[in-house]
Amino acid sequence: MTPLQIDFGQQSSERVVGIDLGTTNSLVGFMDLTRPRVIPGSDGSLLVPSVVSLTSDGELVAGGIALDLLMTAPERTVYSVKRLMGRGLSDLGEESRLFPFRFAPESESVLRIALGERTFTAPEISAAVLRELKRRAEAFLGEPVSKAVVTVPAYFDDAQRQATKDAGRIAGLDVLRLVNEPTAAALAYGLDKRNQGIVAVYDLGGGTFDISILKLQDGVFEVLATHGDTHLGGDDIDNRLLRIGLEDVASEWGEDLSSDSEAVQRLRRAVIRAKEELSFVPFTSLRFEYKGKVYERQLTRGVLEKLIADIVDRTLGPSRRCLADAGLTVEQIDEVVLVGGSTRIPLVRQAVEALFKARPHTELNPDEVVALGAAVQAGILSGHVEDTLLLDVTPLSLGIETMGGVVSKLIHRNSTIPASATETFTTAVDGQRNVLIHVLQGERELAKDCRSLARFDLKDVEPMPAGLPRVEVRFLIDANGILNVMARDARSGKEQTVEVKPTYGLTDDQVEQMYLESIENAEADFQARQVAEARVDADTILAAVEKAKQNDAFYELDENERETIHQAVNDLLLVYHSDDHLLIRSRIEQLNEKTTKLAETMVNAAVRGALKGTKID
Repeated sequence: MTPLQIDFGQQSSERVVGIDLGTTNSLVGFMDLTRPRVIPGSDGSLLVPSVVSLTSDGELVAGGIALDLLMTAPERTVYSVKRLMGRGLSDLGEESRLFPFRFAPESESVLRIALGERTFTAPEISAAVLRELKRRAEAFLGEPVSKAVVTVPAYFDDAQRQATKDAGRIAGLDVLRLVNEPTAAALAYGLDKRNQGIVAVYDLGGGTFDISILKLQDGVFEVLATHGDTHLGGDDIDNRLLRIGLEDVASEWGEDLSSDSEAVQRLRRAVIRAKEELSFVPFTSLRFEYKGKVYERQLTRGVLEKLIADIVDRTLGPSRRCLADAGLTVEQIDEVVLVGGSTRIPLVRQAVEALFKARPHTELNPDEVVALGAAVQAGILSGHVEDTLLLDVTPLSLGIETMGGVVSKLIHRNSTIPASATETFTTAVDGQRNVLIHVLQGERELAKDCRSLARFDLKDVEPMPAGLPRVEVRFLIDANGILNVMARDARSGKEQTVEVKPTYGLTDDQVEQMYLESIENAEADFQARQVAEARVDADTILAAVEKAKQNDAFYELDENERETIHQAVNDLLLVYHSDDHLLIRSRIEQLNEKTTKLAETMVNAAVRGALKGTKID
């Protein structure tokens, strides 16, 4: 791999804002003269609800206004759209029934959300939230704002990151950088602490969970490893409490309200309010009033903790795997930082403290810390902050398919980005003019088990015998995690470049699932790779022997020698489809041995031909 080139772009005198585009709430911040600040609205509130509604006038509105419309016009209102970024309807499966809004039937590849009679993509919905944040910043700063840094979950895949950049473009924002949310949090805390050491950033927000291990040293924030679940957060807790509440109301009132959108939203607000109160008091009252009826029950913190214990436990597995990826033990973690509103829940804090054996940092408001970090990164890009570097990582390995369906990984999982890597490959067929470059993402050894990102042809390669052409393939991941692939014929200089922008539709759990499958199938995958590579080598020697049979030198051998080669070829063909790579390689060695004299005869014949007619004085 070539040395990493860290480039934060040219400094700009124009104001750059930092945006935390959250599942439940969003914030916008900027670098003041001395510190990052979150920009308040005209009412003094810092949070902008990530809710969007289509008004009766056909206008998309976001924030507090949309949150109010969620009660009166739920059929034209959408929330938690962050969970839908970069996804298609087929990806949602049974989960689609949990969303209280409709999806258009043409949503198979690009998800379209139905609001009233109109439909919108997830980036269009997110753009409405970004526009609201943009307006808030312009009103507060008194100047136009067109450049931003936007945070994303560390485990967002290529499609989800591209969807976020698309949302910024629709909102009229030039997204200069996508920054992982845990990394942004480390920036926010790093400015205050300037600590050297190893930090775990545990981020449990409304819809996503991320865990990152970072190394802080001399102003450099380097992500050693990252893990998470892009479908795990406070929304899961709310949905569970909501289901229990609906069952309770149905039992008490004898009425099923689950299909009544307004009732569901009113009850959702009630359970969220009760959940939030139980973070600070040992018991509270869950009260729901609707159409003259009142439902009320006492709820204790202990009962809540029993109801959500398994959800909290789901965050601990990725946390342990992240430690393993970083090659660290909990004893080597110097500090733990909590991010996201859901980390206010006492059970969450207790679980994190028990896992890392350290009291986590909560000095900064967990709702604001990501936005503050985004503001710091915005300050770096605009030239207002110096002597700070931020290095992120790519969550899955990237490579290309080679002969035998084997994956050659160029950039490995958890490589620091921006990153580049170049490797040289060759052709498999004599006179080959076109080379197919198949770009893959994943941890498995064979192409069929990895995710296909792109295919393109390097055309007009100079025709030569197999194995002689040199095709250079270069991978470059930019600071936003977007992959560029370049293939070049080293002899002719012809090249082809593609920016990998996958279509929306990858499931949120795929990154985690791909990683787990690579562990579960590691032994079988390695065995399959060894077999595939042995068969490729067998193909090479069989083709060489077949070609040699057309040479006069073959018939200079006596009949027994020719028969011995025929037998060795047959022996190799008999085991070619075996799953025993050692057996295949033993037959290759046998054929190599039996063709040694043939090779010598061919070389001698070639030398005689070259010297024919030459006089040596």
